[in-house]
Order: sequence, then structure tokens, then C-alpha cells
Amino acid sequence: MLFDKTNKIYIPIKYWENSIGRDKHCDIIVNSPMASRNHAVLFRREAGWFISDTNSKGGVFVNNKLIDSQEKLYVGDVITIGEMDFKLCKVKKSSKGKRFGRHLSLAACFPGVLMALITIFNTLATFLLCLSGENFNFAPMTNSLLITGLSWIYYFVARYGLRRTNFELEGLGIFLSGIGITICSSVNLQFAYTQVIAFGLGLLLFNFIVFFIKNPDFAMKCRPYIAYLAVILLLLNLVFGKVKNGSQNWILIGNFSIQPSEIVKVAFVFFGASTLKEIQTTRNLTGFIIFSCVCMGALFLMGDFGTACIFFVAFLVVAFVRSGSIRTLFLTVAAAGAGVGLILKFKPYIMERFAAWRHVWEHSADIGFQQTRVLSYSASGGLFGMGIGKGCLKYIFAAPSDLAFGMLCEEWGLILGYTVIITIALIGLYGGLIGVRSRCAFYSLASCGASGIMVFQMIMNVFGSVDLLPLTGVTLPFVSLGGSSLLGMWGLLAFIKSADERTYGLKK
Repeated sequence: MLFDKTNKIYIPIKYWENSIGRDKHCDIIVNSPMASRNHAVLFRREAGWFISDTNSKGGVFVNNKLIDSQEKLYVGDVITIGEMDFKLCKVKKSSKGKRFGRHLSLAACFPGVLMALITIFNTLATFLLCLSGENFNFAPMTNSLLITGLSWIYYFVARYGLRRTNFELEGLGIFLSGIGITICSSVNLQFAYTQVIAFGLGLLLFNFIVFFIKNPDFAMKCRPYIAYLAVILLLLNLVFGKVKNGSQNWILIGNFSIQPSEIVKVAFVFFGASTLKEIQTTRNLTGFIIFSCVCMGALFLMGDFGTACIFFVAFLVVAFVRSGSIRTLFLTVAAAGAGVGLILKFKPYIMERFAAWRHVWEHSADIGFQQTRVLSYSASGGLFGMGIGKGCLKYIFAAPSDLAFGMLCEEWGLILGYTVIITIALIGLYGGLIGVRSRCAFYSLASCGASGIMVFQMIMNVFGSVDLLPLTGVTLPFVSLGGSSLLGMWGLLAFIKSADERTYGLKK
């Protein structure tokens, strides 16, 4: 804790990173006209406590010595901000034993039990799919065995090799991925094989990201390289991309196709989160704004407006969590609205793609064909569905990708359809809650940004398929057909995982 030598009071240090300044949003408010609104940051790392000057006018002094940018602190050091002195003290005996930081009081569930339940569910679902035809078809069971094997291998490695106690996020990801692979198997077994490969690669990417950003200071140094890689991927897409379903967001490699924009989502969150190396400066935020404009501009040129909207929402989430300013949020939305208005003025044909919105029944034979079939077939499924593999929606164009929610409701029932929505929403909620309680602003922003993308993408997919929003062709996280999408979702899930201190076994 800090001892305010001017006012003779003790100030508890509650968080891993504590903003200091005159601004009312600061964690430690300094009531001095000599202090800047955002003066410094007091933060904790494995090596101890540090203080960083965030471009203040008067500077930060430690033991009467002006620091350059960052200085390690020891018990007894005196920090001078403005004309006020603060002494770093040990925690009082009466405060010992209290939890440090913004923690969630959530105990880990039983990972083995969770994995067993998921395995049973996926096996039963696949078994019902095998029975859906006139004769028993064992082929879909192969995909079930593959995903089960990969899941259990990962479980034992994570549990006993990496010594992780928490398995909730991976469990939910495996649960949703299993449902998606079963849906793909009911349409085309080749689709399912592709999803299984993407699932395995997703687990590898998930663990790589968790390991890569274990040291946030090192991860932040890689920020420019990640940005360059993302821009290169988008440029390759613009040059070599093929138009598919109205968007130039596919690169064909032999019999496979990839969507670079799905991978760039991971880079976008990483770059946005790493702008807070010094959490009160605006210099890096300007870089993030430029990077965001480049990404969204490229997506507009590709005609991928749904993904561009997702990137914009991710930007809003990161910007708001960083600043806490409603005014910043309002101005950003206003600027985006003006930009969209200019685009529609010079490219009015874009509006034609959304002509059926809220009027799908009037266009049931042409541009509203997909949504009307989703509404009809979903209702016919009732609460418990027509049976896995027995639906009719799977014969409609883009059913396992854009209309995955409709297939769920028709074949699996409304109960399971809403269960999937709730599961994705809970992942997003957990990411937001754990994010603001994490040990570093980098983890907080990454977790909140990833959560925002998942939840907003789910809303766009579900509401678009039932005509509450325009149908933009975005996927249902973890469930829809799309190897690139599944890979990207596991990459985003890694940011939420990293924000949980139990991942690294840190003492609280």
C-alpha cells in the first residue's frame, strides 16, 4: 500500500496496474494542481513493483530522483507526484490474507467430469446421426472419434503436463466445436473432415498464444510485427483473393480455401490490446486507430461488410475499456456513421445487398429465400427437433455456415439452439468479467476484445438468419462450417484464457 505523507493516510493498492493522476477515473487520485490528469502507472510484474511516467508534465520522482520512463520500486521508496509524496509500505497485518486484485471468486470445476460429459454428449449426437438414414452409417462416427481423441490428448497434456487447474473455457469450446462438426457431417463428410483438421490446429494455436503472451512485456514488443503480418495477409487477399458469395475474402490453395480475415481478427485484438503498454498515453491509441482503418478499409474493398462491422465493434470495445469515456465512444460511432454515409453515397449498389432486410417474405423466391426457409424450418423443429440429420434446411445454400443456427433449431430443437447461444454469451460474459480483473491491462483489453467479437458475431449470425438484422454471411462462433473461422475462434479464446490467473498458477 501507499502512505500519503501529505494527508497522513494509507491508500490500498488494489490492482495489478493502478493509474495515478488528477482524473476522477484514476485508481489513485492525486488532488494536486501540479499533477497531470494522467500522471503515472504503478504496476506489478513477476520481478516486483514498478512505476512508469505516462508523459506527465511535471515528471515522477523516486527518492527525489527524476525517473526516465520506468523505475523499479522497493518498500520504503518515496514517490513524488506534483508536490505530494507517497511512501511504498508493506501491507498491514489486518489486511493480510485478503485477495489481491480484481478477482473472480470462481473455483475450477472438475475437468475430468466435464470432459466425460462432453464426450458422452458428442458420441450420442453422432450416433443419432448414424441412424438418420435408412441404414446405419458408421462414417460420421470417425469424425466423432477423431475430435474425442484430440480433446482427451489435450486434456491430459493441459492437466498433467502444463498443470492447469481450470478447464472450463476449453470444455465449452470443445462442446461447441463438437456440435459444429456433427452438423457438418450431416451435410457433407468432407466438410466435417476439414473442421476436424481446423479443430486440431485450433488447439495448437490456442496453446501457442497462451504461451506466447505469458510475458505481456515481451508480447507487446512483437506488436509491430503482428501488425505487419496482418496487413500483408489482407493485401494478399486483395491481390489473390477470389470472389465467393459476393465477397473477395477467399484465397484458394489447391482444394482448400482460407479466409485471412478470420486470422486477422486474432492479430487485431492482439494489436489493440498491446496499445496499452503505458495505459494512459494516447500515442499508441493513434497507431491502433490507423491500423483499424487499414483493416476495415481492406475489408470494405473486399466487400466483406459483416467482418468489417465485427472489427469496428472490437475497436469500440478496446477503445472504451481503455478510456472509459462515453464521449470517445459517441464520437467514434458518429465518425463511423459519417464514413458509412459517404460509402453509400459513392457506392449505392451496396444497399441492394440488404434490400430484403425486414421484407424477406416479400422476396421469398429470390433474395429472401434463405431467411424464409430458416424461419419455416426452425419452427417445424419445435423444442426437441426433427432429429439429427433429418432436416431439410441442410439442402439450402450455405446452410452449415450462414444458417447454422437454423439447422440447430430444426434438427436439434429450440432448446439446444438456445443452449448454444447462451454458451457463447457466457463465454463472452466470463471474458469481460475476468478481463477487468486480470493482472495486466494487456490481458484485460485482449479478453474484452475477444469476448466482444464472439458475442457480436453470434448476434449477427443468429439475428441475420431470422431477419432481425441484415444477413451478412458471418459465421456462428465454433459451430458454423469454416476452418478459418474455427481456427480464429480458438485463437480468440486463448486471450480469455490468458486473462485468468489460474492459467499460470499465479498467487492471488
